[in-house]
Amino acid sequence: MSGVIPSVTELTLLKVLWKQQPLSAREIHDAAADELAWSFSSTRKTLDRMLEKQMVALQVLHGVNVYSARLEKVGTLAAFAHDFGRRVMEIDAPLPVTMFTGSKLVDQQELAQLEQMLQDWPTDEA
Repeated sequence: MSGVIPSVTELTLLKVLWKQQPLSAREIHDAAADELAWSFSSTRKTLDRMLEKQMVALQVLHGVNVYSARLEKVGTLAAFAHDFGRRVMEIDAPLPVTMFTGSKLVDQQELAQLEQMLQDWPTDEA
């Protein structure tokens, strides 16, 4: 299970990569521009931090630095949702998978996998 919980901005960049990868920093920036109204240098800094945290991988393709997600989508989303439910909403029970219905980010198979991960989440140690 993915124990890494990305920040909201890191998650935005990961979502771009989960849809299509590898991508250059410029391609990632352009794809996330509507969601993150910030400069290209901010995208680069965030990608550098994500590289240090091993959330993304970097390779050179045709002389261009391109990034790929190292974090697996469903596990990362499950960790993010679990953390949100517990810390933000103060919900001890597993989150209902219905909250993800209609998502453009996960397909039916991934939705089932996400539901299973949330149901099987280990209880927090007191």
